[in-house]
Amino acid sequence: MDKTKIKYAVYAIWFLMIGVSLYYYFFAGSVIRTEFSRIFGSSLVLGYFVYLLAGCLRGFTLIPITYLIVVGILFLPPLPLYFLTMIGVFVSSLSIYYFSEYLNFDEYFEKKHPKQIQSIKNFLVKNELPIVVGWSFAPFLPTDLICYVCGAMEINVKKFIFGVIVGEGISCAIYIFLGKEIIGFLF
Repeated sequence: MDKTKIKYAVYAIWFLMIGVSLYYYFFAGSVIRTEFSRIFGSSLVLGYFVYLLAGCLRGFTLIPITYLIVVGILFLPPLPLYFLTMIGVFVSSLSIYYFSEYLNFDEYFEKKHPKQIQSIKNFLVKNELPIVVGWSFAPFLPTDLICYVCGAMEINVKKFIFGVIVGEGISCAIYIFLGKEIIGFLF
Protein backbone atom coordinates (compact mmCIF):
# COMPACT_ATOMS: atom_id res chain seq x y z
CA MET A 1 0.00 0.00 0.00
CA ASP A 2 1.45 3.37 -0.91
CA LYS A 3 1.89 6.28 1.49
CA THR A 4 -1.03 8.28 0.04
CA LYS A 5 -3.53 5.46 0.65
CA ILE A 6 -2.21 4.97 4.17
CA LYS A 7 -2.51 8.69 4.82
CA TYR A 8 -6.17 8.72 3.63
CA ALA A 9 -6.91 5.65 5.74
CA VAL A 10 -5.43 7.37 8.79
CA TYR A 11 -7.49 10.50 8.06
CA ALA A 12 -10.64 8.39 7.74
CA ILE A 13 -9.98 6.57 11.02
CA TRP A 14 -9.18 9.86 12.75
CA PHE A 15 -12.37 11.57 11.53
CA LEU A 16 -14.39 8.48 12.45
CA MET A 17 -12.94 8.55 15.99
CA ILE A 18 -13.76 12.24 16.30
CA GLY A 19 -17.29 11.69 15.00
CA VAL A 20 -18.01 8.76 17.30
CA SER A 21 -16.52 10.59 20.30
CA LEU A 22 -18.56 13.71 19.64
CA TYR A 23 -21.71 11.65 19.19
CA TYR A 24 -21.21 9.91 22.53
CA TYR A 25 -20.19 13.14 24.21
CA PHE A 26 -23.26 15.10 23.07
CA PHE A 27 -25.96 12.44 22.62
CA ALA A 28 -25.04 9.43 24.73
CA GLY A 29 -23.24 10.84 27.77
CA SER A 30 -25.29 8.67 30.12
CA VAL A 31 -24.04 5.53 28.34
CA ILE A 32 -20.45 6.57 29.00
CA ARG A 33 -21.15 7.35 32.66
CA THR A 34 -22.94 4.02 33.12
CA GLU A 35 -20.11 2.07 31.51
CA PHE A 36 -17.46 3.85 33.56
CA SER A 37 -19.45 3.12 36.74
CA ARG A 38 -19.68 -0.54 35.78
CA ILE A 39 -15.97 -0.82 34.93
CA PHE A 40 -14.72 1.02 38.02
CA GLY A 41 -17.16 -0.88 40.20
CA SER A 42 -16.00 -4.29 39.00
CA SER A 43 -12.22 -3.84 39.41
CA LEU A 44 -10.00 -0.92 40.35
CA VAL A 45 -7.15 -2.32 38.25
CA LEU A 46 -9.46 -2.59 35.24
CA GLY A 47 -10.65 0.95 35.96
CA TYR A 48 -7.03 2.16 36.02
CA PHE A 49 -6.35 0.44 32.71
CA VAL A 50 -9.46 1.85 31.00
CA TYR A 51 -8.74 5.34 32.33
CA LEU A 52 -5.12 5.15 31.11
CA LEU A 53 -6.19 3.86 27.70
CA ALA A 54 -8.79 6.64 27.39
CA GLY A 55 -6.14 9.19 28.42
CA CYS A 56 -3.68 7.94 25.81
CA LEU A 57 -6.25 7.97 22.98
CA ARG A 58 -8.16 11.07 24.06
CA GLY A 59 -5.96 13.52 22.18
CA PHE A 60 -7.02 12.14 18.81
CA THR A 61 -10.64 13.01 19.59
CA LEU A 62 -9.73 16.61 20.52
CA ILE A 63 -11.82 16.25 23.70
CA PRO A 64 -10.11 18.16 26.55
CA ILE A 65 -8.43 16.20 29.36
CA THR A 66 -10.63 18.07 31.85
CA TYR A 67 -13.65 15.90 31.02
CA LEU A 68 -11.68 12.72 31.60
CA ILE A 69 -10.36 14.11 34.89
CA VAL A 70 -13.90 14.83 36.09
CA VAL A 71 -14.84 11.20 35.44
CA GLY A 72 -11.66 10.05 37.16
CA ILE A 73 -12.28 12.22 40.24
CA LEU A 74 -15.57 10.43 40.77
CA PHE A 75 -14.04 6.94 40.71
CA LEU A 76 -10.30 7.01 41.46
CA PRO A 77 -8.08 8.09 44.37
CA PRO A 78 -6.31 11.41 43.65
CA LEU A 79 -2.66 10.30 43.52
CA PRO A 80 -3.11 7.35 41.12
CA LEU A 81 -5.50 9.52 39.10
CA TYR A 82 -2.83 12.21 38.77
CA PHE A 83 -0.13 9.77 37.64
CA LEU A 84 -2.44 7.99 35.18
CA THR A 85 -3.56 11.35 33.80
CA MET A 86 0.03 12.52 33.31
CA ILE A 87 1.03 9.27 31.58
CA GLY A 88 -1.97 9.70 29.30
CA VAL A 89 -1.01 13.33 28.60
CA PHE A 90 2.56 12.27 27.80
CA VAL A 91 1.54 9.48 25.41
CA SER A 92 -1.27 11.48 23.83
CA SER A 93 0.86 14.60 23.32
CA LEU A 94 3.72 12.69 21.70
CA SER A 95 1.29 10.75 19.53
CA ILE A 96 -0.33 13.95 18.29
CA TYR A 97 3.09 15.57 17.76
CA TYR A 98 4.28 12.72 15.53
CA PHE A 99 0.86 12.17 13.95
CA SER A 100 0.76 15.73 12.63
CA GLU A 101 4.26 15.36 11.20
CA TYR A 102 3.34 12.07 9.53
CA LEU A 103 0.29 13.63 7.88
CA ASN A 104 2.40 16.53 6.61
CA PHE A 105 0.33 19.28 8.23
CA ASP A 106 3.44 21.46 8.01
CA GLU A 107 3.42 21.28 4.19
CA TYR A 108 -0.28 22.09 4.07
CA PHE A 109 0.02 25.14 6.34
CA GLU A 110 3.19 26.40 4.66
CA LYS A 111 1.56 26.23 1.20
CA LYS A 112 -1.65 27.95 2.32
CA HIS A 113 -0.14 30.62 4.61
CA PRO A 114 3.63 30.83 4.03
CA LYS A 115 4.26 34.31 5.52
CA GLN A 116 2.12 33.77 8.61
CA ILE A 117 3.61 30.33 9.25
CA GLN A 118 7.14 31.67 8.99
CA SER A 119 6.47 34.48 11.47
CA ILE A 120 4.71 32.09 13.87
CA LYS A 121 7.54 29.60 13.48
CA ASN A 122 10.16 32.28 14.22
CA PHE A 123 8.26 33.46 17.30
CA LEU A 124 7.63 29.92 18.52
CA VAL A 125 11.22 28.80 17.95
CA LYS A 126 12.55 31.75 19.96
CA ASN A 127 10.10 31.14 22.82
CA GLU A 128 9.30 27.42 22.58
CA LEU A 129 9.30 26.47 26.23
CA PRO A 130 7.41 29.46 27.72
CA ILE A 131 4.74 29.28 25.01
CA VAL A 132 4.21 25.53 25.36
CA VAL A 133 4.14 25.70 29.18
CA GLY A 134 1.76 28.67 29.17
CA TRP A 135 -0.51 27.19 26.54
CA SER A 136 -0.60 23.80 28.31
CA PHE A 137 -1.36 25.43 31.66
CA ALA A 138 -4.13 27.74 30.39
CA PRO A 139 -7.49 26.16 31.23
CA PHE A 140 -9.37 27.37 28.16
CA LEU A 141 -6.75 26.66 25.48
CA PRO A 142 -6.76 23.16 23.95
CA THR A 143 -3.36 21.59 24.61
CA ASP A 144 -3.91 19.19 21.71
CA LEU A 145 -3.78 22.17 19.35
CA ILE A 146 -0.29 23.19 20.49
CA CYS A 147 0.74 19.55 20.07
CA TYR A 148 -0.40 19.60 16.44
CA VAL A 149 1.27 22.96 15.79
CA CYS A 150 4.57 21.92 17.39
CA GLY A 151 4.55 18.65 15.47
CA ALA A 152 3.74 20.32 12.18
CA MET A 153 6.42 22.95 12.73
CA GLU A 154 8.94 20.39 13.97
CA ILE A 155 9.59 22.21 17.23
CA ASN A 156 12.22 20.51 19.41
CA VAL A 157 10.43 17.44 20.80
CA LYS A 158 12.26 17.48 24.16
CA LYS A 159 11.34 21.10 24.87
CA PHE A 160 7.83 20.48 23.59
CA ILE A 161 7.12 17.46 25.82
CA PHE A 162 8.81 19.08 28.83
CA GLY A 163 6.63 22.17 28.38
CA VAL A 164 3.45 20.11 28.04
CA ILE A 165 4.27 18.02 31.13
CA VAL A 166 5.04 21.12 33.23
CA GLY A 167 1.96 23.08 32.09
CA GLU A 168 -0.47 20.16 32.14
CA GLY A 169 1.12 18.81 35.33
CA ILE A 170 0.31 21.98 37.22
CA SER A 171 -3.21 22.38 35.84
CA CYS A 172 -4.08 18.68 36.25
CA ALA A 173 -2.80 18.74 39.85
CA ILE A 174 -5.04 21.72 40.59
CA TYR A 175 -8.06 20.05 38.94
CA ILE A 176 -7.52 16.68 40.60
CA PHE A 177 -6.50 17.59 44.13
CA LEU A 178 -8.61 20.72 44.48
CA GLY A 179 -11.53 19.10 42.64
CA LYS A 180 -11.46 16.08 44.97
CA GLU A 181 -11.50 18.43 47.99
CA ILE A 182 -14.41 20.44 46.60
CA ILE A 183 -16.43 17.29 45.88
CA GLY A 184 -15.59 15.97 49.38
CA PHE A 185 -16.72 19.25 50.91
CA LEU A 186 -19.98 19.39 48.95
CA PHE A 187 -20.97 15.77 49.42
